[in-house]
Amino acid sequence: MWSEWLLHRRHADDPRWRPVVLQSVERYVDRVLDNASLGPGMQLLDVGSGEGLVGFRAIARVGVTLQVQMTDVSGRLLRHAEQRAAELGVRGQCEFFQCAADELQCIGDDSIDVVTTRAVLAYVADKRRALGEFLRVLKPGGRISLCEPVFQDDALSTLALKALLDSRPAAGLHPFMPLLHRWKAAQYPDTAEKMGKSPICSYSERDLVRLAQAAGFEELHLELHIDVAPTPIPDWQAFLNSSPHPLAPPLSAILAEQFSEEERRLFEGVMRPVVENPRSLVTDRAAYLTARKPSPQGSDSR
Repeated sequence: MWSEWLLHRRHADDPRWRPVVLQSVERYVDRVLDNASLGPGMQLLDVGSGEGLVGFRAIARVGVTLQVQMTDVSGRLLRHAEQRAAELGVRGQCEFFQCAADELQCIGDDSIDVVTTRAVLAYVADKRRALGEFLRVLKPGGRISLCEPVFQDDALSTLALKALLDSRPAAGLHPFMPLLHRWKAAQYPDTAEKMGKSPICSYSERDLVRLAQAAGFEELHLELHIDVAPTPIPDWQAFLNSSPHPLAPPLSAILAEQFSEEERRLFEGVMRPVVENPRSLVTDRAAYLTARKPSPQGSDSR
């Protein structure tokens, strides 16, 4: 699931869209690294490393003395990252471990200078446990620099849409509205109960601060970035074959499995002009969190 989304479905396997997506991801990564305060000779742990972009850009910044450990739940992604490290000539600076963010048993206590994530905690059910693992592996005074998407608003809008449909007779609504809900409910929870059980929608940016503080971090700082920009989606076909996050099926699958032919025509008739209008806007929400592991009183921060 993870490798399929990251390597293919994120950009719908569209060669025109892939560089646009990569450029956007690189901006997130650069903010993470700006906040990481990496230096020569450090040990970086990138949790949920995916294609390895954080680690490789960190090596490019710091140089040959930086050691990078990459973990991921996907063996396929780890093999992809390892191959990429060899192509870049940095394989000797990298280690690869298959494990979950909340079970970093492959990483020793007090061994890491900086822990980074990019869209990882969002998919972990027990976020406090994962943050506790980050704290455990960090050296005293070590830092986290995290970037996590915030999907809660998407879920709340889906809940609001369901409430509207439940409160009004179908005859009083445009026939597109139930189709809109069916699409959104396939990608985000549409009840408070489902939302509470969803790892991607059960937290806000404030919860990340609270969870990190509860795990034992200090000097916490969070920035919420909300970016509204023209849609980068090149056309309707790319829109059909993409999805907003790894847990969401693409729209093409939703239409095929949950819509009749007549409903598909109606849906496309309304949505396609919106998708292909270059003035349409999309909103991205990302939380950047930094914090430090406490040092023993009176000792140096490193």
